[in-house]
Amino acid sequence: MNSPQVGAEKPLAEIPAPEASTAAPPVDARLVTPSTSVIQPPAHQSFWLWVMCLTGVDYFSTLAYQPSIAFDAVGMLAPLATIVLVALTLFGALPVFRRISEKSPHGQGSVALTERILGGWTSKFVVLVLLGFAATDFVLTQTLSAADAAEHLIHNPYWEDAPALLQHQMFVTMALLVLLGGLFLRGFREVIAVAVTIVTVYLALNLIVILSGLTYLATHPSMLTAWYENVITGNWYLEHAPIAGRDAFSIAIICLVLFPKLALGLSGFETGIAVMPLVRGDADDRERKPLGRIRGTKKLLTTAAVTMSFFLLTSSLVTTTLIRPADLQEGGAAANRALAYLAHGESAAKINPMFGTAFGTIYDASTVAILWFAGASAMSALLNLVPRYLPRYGMAPRWAEAIRILVLVFTGINLFVSWFFDASVESQAGAYATGVLVLICNNCFVVTIIDWRRRRGPWHRRLSWRYLVISLIFLYTTIAVIVEKPEGMKIAGAFIVSVIVFSMISRTRRSTELRFEKFEFVDDHSRFLWDALRHLEFPVLVPHRPGHHTIIEKDERIRRVHRLGAKTPIVFVEATVGDPSEFHHNPVIEVTEEEERFVLKLTRCASVAHAIATVALELSKTGKPPEIHFGWSGESPLAANLSFLLFGEGNVPWLVRELILKAEPDSKKQPRVIIG
Repeated sequence: MNSPQVGAEKPLAEIPAPEASTAAPPVDARLVTPSTSVIQPPAHQSFWLWVMCLTGVDYFSTLAYQPSIAFDAVGMLAPLATIVLVALTLFGALPVFRRISEKSPHGQGSVALTERILGGWTSKFVVLVLLGFAATDFVLTQTLSAADAAEHLIHNPYWEDAPALLQHQMFVTMALLVLLGGLFLRGFREVIAVAVTIVTVYLALNLIVILSGLTYLATHPSMLTAWYENVITGNWYLEHAPIAGRDAFSIAIICLVLFPKLALGLSGFETGIAVMPLVRGDADDRERKPLGRIRGTKKLLTTAAVTMSFFLLTSSLVTTTLIRPADLQEGGAAANRALAYLAHGESAAKINPMFGTAFGTIYDASTVAILWFAGASAMSALLNLVPRYLPRYGMAPRWAEAIRILVLVFTGINLFVSWFFDASVESQAGAYATGVLVLICNNCFVVTIIDWRRRRGPWHRRLSWRYLVISLIFLYTTIAVIVEKPEGMKIAGAFIVSVIVFSMISRTRRSTELRFEKFEFVDDHSRFLWDALRHLEFPVLVPHRPGHHTIIEKDERIRRVHRLGAKTPIVFVEATVGDPSEFHHNPVIEVTEEEERFVLKLTRCASVAHAIATVALELSKTGKPPEIHFGWSGESPLAANLSFLLFGEGNVPWLVRELILKAEPDSKKQPRVIIG
């Protein structure tokens, strides 16, 4: 199943305990150290093939339901349409994600790259929209996986003796989701070994089933002949063919038009980017360009794509030819469990004497395990995604960083979504595919933009035509899925609106938090002067806006209006807003002397008010709290507040006072705000 590239989409190496998230903080490529520094690899890094299994629990688990979904979508043409899907995987998705691995070696993914490309409020809004689609993807990964696991349990012969309630699809699905949430409340860690075991067993069992089916087809060519005759005669078990015609060209067009319905076969592939930090690289890997890790990740992506392509093609061929169409269609005995149907020996063709209740039960147990683990990977992704972006934007309440509360919230959402879709795999497939494909499209367009910015010359030379074509194909696929299954866009839209509305409310409510991390200095001279100012008595701070008045004019005016004596020392503060959409800020300070007056020049501020309040509070830590003297402004309060929220300027005196009162509860240490 799928994960977006949203910072650390589906990081599975360590699922956090409830007390505190143990996930490593995101690495911002703009802040990494120079390439001369050597990476200190974390202890949990592993060989790329083992890390691939973390991708595999999500990616390979699609085999549990993909063959029957493919048949339900395109009927007897499923193997041919799967060829199109495999070609898109190997020649479309794979090159894109290999390129992303070069640009995102720390696992940030395309969402972080999008944020860096756009910047400002535009990037925040786009990221929030992508987070809405990511939430759709992650939530439906859990609900669809639980629903399909319930299908396998309910159809197992040994489950027939269970109480009637445990044979109800909705109850079993919700029970699995509650169990998932409960285990996350307890917390568990280090899952690579578990993932390797689950994936190895699951693929081995599938290989036995598929090779048995292929062997049977080789010895019973009449089965293939019957399928071929159905294809060429137009007996496709396809309710609505997009065009008329039974010739090879028409069949090819139909497969090209309908292959988006098989798009879930791509879900989970891109998690290879999210697990990049867990790939063991070379001993001399550099922070900015860890070539060993990138090389290992490319091997991971290629191996996963080739492996899944083999299983997609062969499973589609085997199930389409060996299972009766009525059983494969929605409501049939093999629906959403086609390979399990063969493993139980339920098909008319006895393809392997070993197949039956015992072998089928082992297969079901393996399938339930990998589906459940795919849901766990999605829950882990949500628990890392929300604290990574929303609190950093100031767009989530502080409880959003509490793991226990997040687990309860997400579990409640999972239960509601399962109820909404009646715990049906088919009903959720379209909505799930929407989230998957939007995020893959984002990866494609990000790669196209990166190459455009890297190249020089005329536009037709700067444009990467290869990636543009891939992007357009995925865009077509996404639009086709949305048109076919519009409920996916409705669910995603609900998540997007919820994320944006609650984010803006939270950002407004938290606007008076100081959100200061540290000062950075232009040079050592500024650092020295700042330390000197902190230990001297400068009782008055005066904000100064460059370009309106000279320092001398400002000095004369403030002393006259505020009745300050000529000997009263004044420090002028000039604050320049950097990116007002950023919530936390690390202002850069330059301390200068102009006309024998000290001037503090602060750049890269989140807002003017925050910069001034931060300076005043820092000075009050080592000396007498200063006074901050403002001139009077005739600006409208409403306009001033909006200007502050959006652009970091406006209503400065009142906001400085609010910031000080909230940050320093001791009235004796609070700088005073005076407006003249």
